[in-house]
Order: sequence, then structure tokens, then C-alpha cells
Amino acid sequence: MDRGHFSSLLEQADDRIVAGRAADGDVAAFAVLVRRYTPMMRAYTRRMMNANADVDDIVQEAFVTAWQRLPDLDDPSRVKSWLMRIVGHKAIDRIRGIRPQIDIDQLEQAAPAHVSPPRVAEARAGIAALSDALQEIPAPQRECWVLREIGGMSYDEIAEELGIPVSTVRGLLARARRHMLVRMEDWR
Repeated sequence: MDRGHFSSLLEQADDRIVAGRAADGDVAAFAVLVRRYTPMMRAYTRRMMNANADVDDIVQEAFVTAWQRLPDLDDPSRVKSWLMRIVGHKAIDRIRGIRPQIDIDQLEQAAPAHVSPPRVAEARAGIAALSDALQEIPAPQRECWVLREIGGMSYDEIAEELGIPVSTVRGLLARARRHMLVRMEDWR
């Protein structure tokens, strides 16, 4: 079988097969994982980070860690969520290290052409208010809120990422949500 045909088969293989081969030291299989998940990992990291310059570094660090830990991956079919946990952890480490402000403007989508300028201005003002409200809450609450509301992580995943009990995650999220509801009342 020629190299091109094998590479094509590997690209089409499911995560379980590709991650299993990568865990056995197959560099080509690991390259498939990198190509497959870099866009998703970059988008997720960009949402968590204020500084876009850090995004590529964090994703690269996550892949280095993944390569080193691949033999420890219990279920190769869950490589996607495993990679997302690694990149999330790397982003949180970076946030803790530099304590940047989370730039909610990164979440803003371009307005459709038919949307009027006053509506666009109102939407931007709402995003600015959300960003300000997030900056008012303590960093642990903000981290939990971002991971849950923007990252879509479960309480268990957040607890694992932050190294805290699930009950603490629930408390931090409850306080963050209470603050956000009060602060964003005018924008409902």
C-alpha cells in the first residue's frame, strides 16, 4: 500500500483508531489528530483568553502535553474531550498566571446586513456591559462562569479542570450567576 493511500485511510479513520495508533508512537496518526482538532481547540481557547497572541502557544502546549500523555489515555474514542480538557487546563493556567480581562468582544458575531445601526449599537453596549459585569466578580467565579457558559463544560468537568470539588463549582457558579442576573437586569 503506497504512503498516500495509507495517509488518506488514516485521515478517514475514527478517533479510536487514530488515537490508538498515536498512543503507540505513530507520528502520522498524531498529525491527523492535530489537523482534526486544532481549529476547535483554537476557537475554544480564543473564547477563554483575552490575548489572541497566546492562543496558538496554548494550543501548541496542549498538543505537546497530549503527545507525552497519550499512552495514559484510557479510552482512545474519547480523545476529543480529553484534548479539550488539556487545552482548557492550559488556558486556565495562563489566565491564572497573567490574570487578563476576558474580552467578551471576541464572542461578538458580525451583524447581518439588514440589522439597523441602532440595534447593532445596542447589542455592542450589551456585550460591553456583560464584559464589565464579568470583570466585577472574583476570578474563581469568573473562571467557572466562562467554562460553563462559554465553554459548555459540565460541573464535573469544571471541577476536574480547576481541581476543586463539584460543590465548590456549584457555589461559585451560583454566586456568579446571581451577580450577572442583577447586573444584567436592564439587558434582559
